Amino acid sequence: MELFFLGTGAGVPSKGRNVSSVALSMLNERNAIWLFDCGEATQHQILKSPVKLGKINTIFITHMHGDHIFGLPGLLSSRSFQGGESELFIYGPKGIEAFIRQSLELSASRLTYPLTVVELENEGSFQKDDIYIHYAELYHGVKSYGYRLEEADKAGALDAERLKEEGVTPGPLFSRLKKGEQVMLPDGRMIDGKDYIGAPQKGKIVAIFGDTRQTEAELDLAHGADVVVHEATFSGDKKELAHEYWHSTTYEAATLAEKAEAKQLILTHISSRYDKEASKELLLEAREIFPNTEMAYDFSTFIVGGAKEE
Repeated sequence: MELFFLGTGAGVPSKGRNVSSVALSMLNERNAIWLFDCGEATQHQILKSPVKLGKINTIFITHMHGDHIFGLPGLLSSRSFQGGESELFIYGPKGIEAFIRQSLELSASRLTYPLTVVELENEGSFQKDDIYIHYAELYHGVKSYGYRLEEADKAGALDAERLKEEGVTPGPLFSRLKKGEQVMLPDGRMIDGKDYIGAPQKGKIVAIFGDTRQTEAELDLAHGADVVVHEATFSGDKKELAHEYWHSTTYEAATLAEKAEAKQLILTHISSRYDKEASKELLLEAREIFPNTEMAYDFSTFIVGGAKEE
């Protein structure tokens, strides 16, 4: 799992940051990409990135503000122009379906693939593939959601080296042993695959938040997450301004990560008043409270449970 940031700015595009969108790439695990928010020019950002439009099969919208949705009609249309045929799912607040359908209808745009739009209410959970998704309402000027993604635990790895040491040749037998089957070896020995499989690998947990003031509702979503992606629109000394505009500061995002016992925090949705140098100061502020914090810039890539890729 990798997080790839297509847009990390707040409100309006700036020279250094486009507006909000982040892709969760699961190409190795599920051959799919999930997109969270789709601000203006997201598809232009995709053209400069390793993200493949045809691999996006699910889009989550956190809320209906323009800097999170204005890129959606164009992206949906381009997916058709590029020959998209597989079904696309969109989850978001009430109103997202009307926005999409009217935009497409008024622009005479026709999709070449099935589109399923699910409007969310308050909070709830559902499962998609082998990922359990919980969503809850945050505290913003409009209905805004945070999403928690819990990946199912994976089977342990097969101890191939031990099998080789015991004279088992790699090949079809390895596949059967990986499934935990009992197999008869050419020399007559019977071995059980369960004896050669390591402990289950814990699934990853990712929490991605829409715009919000500090609120207790975030804690359950972020608890124990491998990575929390959270807005930090303003610096720590702008708490009153952040509250007035229904946003969070660096200190508030870091405090959430600390209270939730998360493993990593990634800051995004940065106000255009902060250039690249000022953004470094925002990062230092957050690290005063939660040391394992990173700053997202457009085209930053992070391995979930790992390090930032340069």
